[in-house]
Amino acid sequence: MEGFQFIDVIILAMAAGFIVLRLRSVLGRRTGHEPTEPRAEEPYPRNPDNVVPLPIPPARRSREAVLNDIEPAYQGTPHEPGLVQIKMADPTFSASGFLEGAAKAFEMIVAAYARHDTDTLKPLLSPDVYARFAAAIQDREERGETMETELVVLKPAKLEGVEVRDGSAYIDVRFQSEQVNLVKDKSGAVIEGDREHVDSVTDIWTFTHELGAADPNWVLVATRSVDA
Repeated sequence: MEGFQFIDVIILAMAAGFIVLRLRSVLGRRTGHEPTEPRAEEPYPRNPDNVVPLPIPPARRSREAVLNDIEPAYQGTPHEPGLVQIKMADPTFSASGFLEGAAKAFEMIVAAYARHDTDTLKPLLSPDVYARFAAAIQDREERGETMETELVVLKPAKLEGVEVRDGSAYIDVRFQSEQVNLVKDKSGAVIEGDREHVDSVTDIWTFTHELGAADPNWVLVATRSVDA
């Protein structure tokens, strides 16, 4: 009888093991290293109140507020409306800073024109003005002539006119200078001008800039000489 009981125990154990294996094959078993289901990321971060923060556009300054930032010398003058429009589009603009930059551009352009430096001229001039300057330089080179210009005195630049049209600003600047201008032939002999003579020259140059453009530079679009 004891032998039969022992065999029954073995049969029951085998049956239990078979059932366990079947359950494991159907349900699988957890080892603690299973990959977890990834959570979908929210397209926008949320704050504790579940409110999606939106960018706040910069406040647009009123015309009156901008007017207070215009240099007093230009308030109440014909230049004021144009300066206010420029300032509203570019809060960093100032007439004094612009005139300082225009004076430097004047010196660079005059010097580059005299030494036939078209690489320096091109980014400072509009296509039309550059074409005229380049043509004059080419004519001199074809004749074998050279030019020398010395700025003896350059007086502070002055605003002559300010206008905004079609999304671009146009500023006329008056330059008064004392210059010595010479033109030499192939042999180096002076054929125009006199080293001992100083010319008083008054020029009005027009600079333009597209308001809101990424490029902050102004370019020269027109030049004319006037009587001092």
